[in-house]
Amino acid sequence: MTRTQDVPVTIYVTYEGAAGAAFDRAYYVEHHLPLVMHHWAQYGLVGVAAFFPAVEQAGTLAICECRFRNAASVDAAFGSPEARAVMADVPHFTDIAPIRVRAVAL
Repeated sequence: MTRTQDVPVTIYVTYEGAAGAAFDRAYYVEHHLPLVMHHWAQYGLVGVAAFFPAVEQAGTLAICECRFRNAASVDAAFGSPEARAVMADVPHFTDIAPIRVRAVAL
């Protein structure tokens, strides 16, 4: 039997907008995601990945998959002092507000 605290948790961060909305993919991949890993690995973030639509269109412009060790890791990262630096970096690549969704394995 697996204890709830040992179950990995995935958080998807999405950015929704119009086609052509400001979103600097290069900055996001080369600077923001390493910043997130740097600050939150100590709390249990084990990996991040970015996904972009194949064609430019309105809707989802970017998806980030954040994989955490467990639910406590998620709470620790988002409640950490470093969370402020992670969130303060968002305006460097977009003016779109991120949407966070916690995924549950079926």
